[in-house]
Amino acid sequence: MQLIRNGKFVADDFAAVGDEDILPEGAVIVSLERWQKDRDALTARNTPLGVRLKSGQEPSAIADDLDKLAVVALEFPVYRNGRAYSYARLLRERHGYKGEVRAVGNVLRDQFHFMVRCGFDALEVADNITPEIWAESVGVFSHSYQPATDGREPVLSLRQRLAARAATREAV
Repeated sequence: MQLIRNGKFVADDFAAVGDEDILPEGAVIVSLERWQKDRDALTARNTPLGVRLKSGQEPSAIADDLDKLAVVALEFPVYRNGRAYSYARLLRERHGYKGEVRAVGNVLRDQFHFMVRCGFDALEVADNITPEIWAESVGVFSHSYQPATDGREPVLSLRQRLAARAATREAV
């Protein structure tokens, strides 16, 4: 697997740790269950922490701890399960999370553009994904119809703004 963070292929600083694994030195991503069980010990380590949420585990489970987490990894178990899109938006918009929101699991090229729009800034991708494939996938749509966390102006707002500008010019 490779990691794309903010559009760049980078080394992953975090180790994914199983519930029964011994914690390695450095940054780790643990399951929600391990976070809930070992929260105090994990925060006492004074190293970057991340929590991985499975598809049915909502961000509200960690909302009070987001200031302690450098990464929230949201799992895509299969193509047809898109709850992580909603969870990414909730993290960004409702909970104001500024850390890394990472897509993990079944992260497919056709979804890259939509993941970025919903608030993901990091994606674990297959080894066959190249920078060219990434650029093509995230740039596939030049305009969007709905608002999202990426700040792009939706088509309807753009049309309204351009119509208002044209009406102002006609009035002059």
